[in-house]
Amino acid sequence: MIELLDDMPAGVTGFRVSGRVGGEELRDFGPTMKTLLDTDEIRLVEVVADDYAGFGPGGLVEDLKMGLGTLIGHHSAFRRIAIVSDKEWVTHMLHALAWMVPGELKLFPVGRLEEAKTWAAG
Repeated sequence: MIELLDDMPAGVTGFRVSGRVGGEELRDFGPTMKTLLDTDEIRLVEVVADDYAGFGPGGLVEDLKMGLGTLIGHHSAFRRIAIVSDKEWVTHMLHALAWMVPGELKLFPVGRLEEAKTWAAG
């Protein structure tokens, strides 16, 4: 499941992923994400919930298409991305792939969500 987070600082888009995220859900969420990211500065907070179980059918392909499309179309707009998670594999993934992400990227534990929001807005 993908859900938008309320109570975000001005200029910051927040969302939470949980359960299994399939291709259809990502396709449905695509227009919302495109609208949210149609700005000169992209600041994100992504919460990876404890029950996040990865991609369901077609999820990985759609995530790659959405991610690459956003990256290519808005590369210079990325400012800060805060990832909020207590999952160990998220930490390893970010260390391995951080060089590909434009702008600043920072990992926060779940208990520091408010700090992540403040950092992303800063």
